Amino acid sequence: MIGVGIVIGAVFPPMLVGFGVPAEIVLTPFFFSVCLVAGIAVGGINIWLMRVVVMPRLRALVDGMRMIQSVVESATYTGDWTDCDPDSCQLPVDSNDVIGESAAAFNSLMRVLQHSHEVEERVGEFSKTMTSQLELGPLCNGALSGFIAATSATAGAIVADVGGELSILASFGIAGPESLCENDHVRMALGTQEPVYIELPEGLSVNAGLVEFQPREVAFMPLIFQSKATGVVVLAKSTPFERDSRSMSQIFGRTFVTALSNAMKHGDLQRIAALDPLTNCYNRRFGLTRLREEFARAKRYDLPLGVIMFDIDHFKSFNDWHGHLIGDRVIAMVAKEAKENLREGDVLVRYGGEEFLCVLPGATVEGVAEVCERIRHATEAMTVRDRGKTISCTVSLGFASIPATTAEDETALIQVTDEALYRAKNDGRNRTVEAA
Repeated sequence: MIGVGIVIGAVFPPMLVGFGVPAEIVLTPFFFSVCLVAGIAVGGINIWLMRVVVMPRLRALVDGMRMIQSVVESATYTGDWTDCDPDSCQLPVDSNDVIGESAAAFNSLMRVLQHSHEVEERVGEFSKTMTSQLELGPLCNGALSGFIAATSATAGAIVADVGGELSILASFGIAGPESLCENDHVRMALGTQEPVYIELPEGLSVNAGLVEFQPREVAFMPLIFQSKATGVVVLAKSTPFERDSRSMSQIFGRTFVTALSNAMKHGDLQRIAALDPLTNCYNRRFGLTRLREEFARAKRYDLPLGVIMFDIDHFKSFNDWHGHLIGDRVIAMVAKEAKENLREGDVLVRYGGEEFLCVLPGATVEGVAEVCERIRHATEAMTVRDRGKTISCTVSLGFASIPATTAEDETALIQVTDEALYRAKNDGRNRTVEAA
């Protein structure tokens, strides 16, 4: 800096001559000396200003950056960001000059980094929730809670394609969520595979407990899996959706749709594992599990529970005479007739071979007897064609219902029902017998 001052002091007198100042005045040893001293003084003052004013501020800027660098590096590996909150990881902006602008720019960078970390943390928590659950109901409820929290929405719902039809998998705060399955905006989001935002939507209201109100804006976020729209997340808000809310919902959607697909596949596998492939009714293992659950529920709440056991009369001889293929057809047709004559919520189980078990929650003795007769008459009216001949068959049924029948557990209930079936067969078959 002093060298620059000396150069300027030496060059200054000749410059003055160029501007018309008489040479005899400026090109003298005295004037040269004065200019050199002035240049040295200016250089010294600049050095002093740099050390006293500029350097401390630059040092503070550098020290702050290094401190924050250390905190960020540590937090990156430990996951502990408590030492780098918005207050502690900010540099003071004490001027409007370049140094102040540098500090402000650094603070802006830190705010972006903080926000990025918050987004990463929220996405990580959401992903953890999604990967920890394979059951469809709990998964969708957890996902909807995450969407609502991330966007500060007031209400929401998840609509998805299940078996070729739109179904509500989860909802919160929306009055009459079933109407969303026919909503034009839901179908638009599915068709275009693009988010749809509607201000002051008609036909959709939010249930706020004591009152219902129309949301300010509703978002319809399509769920895209392998280039196919499989569902829509609907979010309603009393204020417009900010850019961050829209971005977060899209990030969450990409995570959720994969978990949703896995949960649906898991459910399909569970259903396949629970079904008998010939009759498409529950297999024995799953059926006994359901009976155990329903028996415990009936005992806990003092409710009736009916059980039916039936099998196809003379099936061994029938199978030997007509062959196993026709025998399998008969078993499948009998199961179909039985399912059509059971009540909604009843469970049909292929207990083994040609024997079936029916679980009827809430059924009294009279109700179970009525179902038995419907199954018996439907089977009696059923016919099967084999090599130009018409074949018919019948079934024998035994039934019981608690508390009319005493049974300590589901095994005892099956035993008394099986004994009733045995009596029905001994008494001539094609009849219904109640457990003693």
